[in-house]
Amino acid sequence: MSPEEYHQLHRDAQENHEEFWAKRAQKLTWREPFLKTLQWEIPFAKWFLGGRINATENCVDRHLLTDRKHKKAIIWEGERGETRTLTYQELHEKIAGFSDLLLVSGIRAGDCVAIYMPLVPEAVVAMLACARIGATHNVIFGGFSSEGLRDRIADSSCKAVITADGGFRKGAVVELKQVVDKALENNACPSVKHVFVFKHAGNPIVMTPGRDIEWILAPAQNDRAPKGFASEHPLFVLYTSGTTGKPKGIVHGTGGYLTQVASSFEWVFAPQESDIYWCTADIGWVTGHSYGVYGPLSAGATIFMYEGAPLFPEPDRFWKMIARHGVTILYSAPTAIRMFMQQGDDWVKKHDLSSLRLLGSVGEPINPEAWHWYSRMIGGGRCPIVDTWWQTETGAIMISPVPGVTELKPGSATRPLPGICAEVENGFLVVKKPWPSMTLGILGDPERFKQTYWSQIPGAYFTGDGVVQDKDGDFWISGRVDDVLKIAGHRLGTAEIESAVANHASVAECAVVGKPDDIKGQVAVAFVLLKEGELPSPELEKSIGRCVSESLGSFARPSEIRFVSKLPKTRSGKIMRRILRDVVIFGKVSGDMSTLEDGYSP
Repeated sequence: MSPEEYHQLHRDAQENHEEFWAKRAQKLTWREPFLKTLQWEIPFAKWFLGGRINATENCVDRHLLTDRKHKKAIIWEGERGETRTLTYQELHEKIAGFSDLLLVSGIRAGDCVAIYMPLVPEAVVAMLACARIGATHNVIFGGFSSEGLRDRIADSSCKAVITADGGFRKGAVVELKQVVDKALENNACPSVKHVFVFKHAGNPIVMTPGRDIEWILAPAQNDRAPKGFASEHPLFVLYTSGTTGKPKGIVHGTGGYLTQVASSFEWVFAPQESDIYWCTADIGWVTGHSYGVYGPLSAGATIFMYEGAPLFPEPDRFWKMIARHGVTILYSAPTAIRMFMQQGDDWVKKHDLSSLRLLGSVGEPINPEAWHWYSRMIGGGRCPIVDTWWQTETGAIMISPVPGVTELKPGSATRPLPGICAEVENGFLVVKKPWPSMTLGILGDPERFKQTYWSQIPGAYFTGDGVVQDKDGDFWISGRVDDVLKIAGHRLGTAEIESAVANHASVAECAVVGKPDDIKGQVAVAFVLLKEGELPSPELEKSIGRCVSESLGSFARPSEIRFVSKLPKTRSGKIMRRILRDVVIFGKVSGDMSTLEDGYSP
């Protein structure tokens, strides 16, 4: 896309917001055309009313009418090195077969179905089979414990669970079916009538008669054409991990969600027919939904999937796979990038990464040092980096550079995409107009939805993120409001301090949290992971402190630096700062730790 074409999109959106999105929606395949673009009653939006659409048809079926029929839809590699590919035709056959099994087992449109799977092609099949018959899928991250799984199944009244015998992680089998059995024991989730089990790892499992059904990959008994569902029909519910209270079930519709996910994928990733696109996120998170499945498949792209751990069996696993499969687009998290930085450059230099043409960042603000390393070591200095900002609640990318159009600034997500009315209000990022992929609300709790997102600033969606806008109009997002410190009257995002600490030559990664202070209100405490070969010392602690003072000012200097061997992270790579805050304030860890990649001891 040329800069002129992109700027025209912005002008079109500004002149007529609804007409702009109506034209974008018309690029999809509709079973029945929509009659009204938007019904907006703050805080609830309904997009493309009267229209009927099928998400799976837009991701798979319509490509069968083109040359993409025999194009690879999925390239998969397992942790043990085995590979599989599925063309769009083969993906369609698997979806049709499994959706047929769901239907004959009594699953109907409007039912909610939990998906608790390893990152294998059948996880994508499960999602699209549900979407094909109008069942709302609830993908639950495979790292959740039985308790976390039970809570999410029960809250969404799932009629069925789709799982596997097990998956592979760091050379060991993750006993997924066993976790499901424990979650459902003693009739804890009475809504569940069936458990569909895909045999993947080969570990011993117990099949409960009358409830458990083996997923046999047989052809569909009936070639049922996809039915159209109302544009606002719930496509999926996805739970966010709140720090307090029960998790929030964020509900997304179909027509509006697909419209914006497809549009943003086109703008941000500029897909080419020959691309092999890799979003490293698990499908249990919204990134895996929007840019691991629905966005790229709606564009007819080839997606790459990897089941295992990023550093297994060696720290060059990612780079080896990129070189072997010819990956052209890599979309990953800053925490993963910093983790690879810690391993050293030699692991990267072993491999030819010249196939890459575009890099992406998602999940949290990326510090400039990691941005430059990503650009230099992974992109060879030739690949643009699209640093994207969005949330589970927004459904799709809201702020991002566009390759070949936007001037890149390390650490800045730059500007809102066309049709997104994001603004800065009292230092907070807010959105002033509805957008198609916005959540329909919190499952079963409309009042909580209003209070959480729409009560702080009248008429605006409150993102919970702090932001500043520079003289060029570009957005610099500092992170969550609860990750913003006020030190002696100075407002500082933890991301800013973390970036300053990470600028030190000996630091691989760090996380900063606030600690109450009688004099300053709050002070910063930094948990620091050193690069290989570096050793903690009082001199190093002082040197890191000076680095922060020189970068941000003496007021930002951490009151305490704690050298650690690892940071508490989810398997998607996000640092669980809540745990670090507990350590700093209470001296112990409390609350749910089921999403941690590994156990963590302070």
